[in-house]
Amino acid sequence: MYATSCRTTPKRLYAQPRLMYQPELRTCPHCDDRLALCNYLAWDKLVQTLGGVLSVASRPSHCRHATCEGAQLRLLSAEAQGIALPGSTDGYDVMVRIGWWRQHDHATYREMHTELSTPIHISETPVRHLYQQVYLPLVACHERQHRDRLAQVAQKQGGLIIALDGLAPQAGEPQIWFIRELSSGLTLRSGWLAKQDQATFEAFLRPLKQLDWPILAILSDKQTGLKPALARVLPKSRHQGCQAHYLRNLAEPLADTDAAFKTELRQTVRQHVGDLIRTDPRADPSQAGVGSVTGLLPSPLQVTEAPGTAALTPESRADEVVTQVFRRTRYLLTLKGRPPFRLAGLETYDQLHDVADFGLELLSQPYDPRLAERVQGLKSALSPFVQPDEDIQQGAAWLHDIAYILEPSAVSPRSATLVARQLRGYLDTVRDRPDLSPSVARFGDHLEKVSRSY
Repeated sequence: MYATSCRTTPKRLYAQPRLMYQPELRTCPHCDDRLALCNYLAWDKLVQTLGGVLSVASRPSHCRHATCEGAQLRLLSAEAQGIALPGSTDGYDVMVRIGWWRQHDHATYREMHTELSTPIHISETPVRHLYQQVYLPLVACHERQHRDRLAQVAQKQGGLIIALDGLAPQAGEPQIWFIRELSSGLTLRSGWLAKQDQATFEAFLRPLKQLDWPILAILSDKQTGLKPALARVLPKSRHQGCQAHYLRNLAEPLADTDAAFKTELRQTVRQHVGDLIRTDPRADPSQAGVGSVTGLLPSPLQVTEAPGTAALTPESRADEVVTQVFRRTRYLLTLKGRPPFRLAGLETYDQLHDVADFGLELLSQPYDPRLAERVQGLKSALSPFVQPDEDIQQGAAWLHDIAYILEPSAVSPRSATLVARQLRGYLDTVRDRPDLSPSVARFGDHLEKVSRSY
């Protein structure tokens, strides 16, 4: 796909792994039954951020009961809407960086474009457009331009469902915060908050009391002062802590441990088998660097039995198998994680074990010294990481169990009190286990501490 925000020659964008978002609110605000996912995407696009190009899609949800007031409701992911504005391929972080440079550093558009042209593909004209046509309207209360649409949404669902979140600030700098309506994606308010205390949040939230429609529910994290501010400014609105934030905060030390685990594992594997896997053995020069090809012009099939053509020899078959094993090993060393549930170090270790075991099975066929050397080196590289892998596996299992406890059930709906009691009982079980290693025990204490804060 190509960048659409640039009005000059389009530049090709290469996205990181695809991100599919679902609404964080799982139950209908009217009937409290579990919401169902729609069988279509609300939107699907490439987004340029300061950290790279993202392929992002958002899948909405709705109430399954035709008689419910929320039957026509279509909820979107608050986290997905926090990546980029509707219709824009530039992330909020790009827009925020431009606004900060312009308002606080008094940078010119040319200076801002020079700074941005390294991490993203953008010309000077879109920089000016993002500041004048996007950033300033947000800071100046963006909802004024869409009040009629907001009224239609509020009338259809009986009120508004909002999400509050802030972009991670640079060290010592104010943080920009957004209040969004989840069903429409409209930004109700945005602004720089120098503090995250109750008084600041109350001042930021107070204009919501002047809306013509009730606020049915509020989704947010647990920033200092936010919960008491919500209770004071909007005491009649239901408040739900964001499970995505909660699970990410739970996983933070485990994700750091996993990242260090992956780095050390990758270095060790490369020390043992790096020379073997850097080059494909006896690769076909006509297909060098080319994998499986489809389309109108695929790679020609090798005819092995046609008259006048040499048959595929056992040596060439062995080369093909060994090449694929080597390529798989190289690929596994490049895996990237997405906490809380996809831990790259854990996945790399487990799949390298599978590759080594597969290599042992292949050695039961005609013996190949290259494959034997790679399997032996890979087994030697993996052997010191057995205990760290078991520790991370245990932490990951706890995270999955906690997510399962929080998952609503359409078959047997549970009250918030019951869910809290089940989570409390599970955390007590984790804490009381006597057979844990010191690092896993510390992670268990972290789960207890973070859960109590929520």
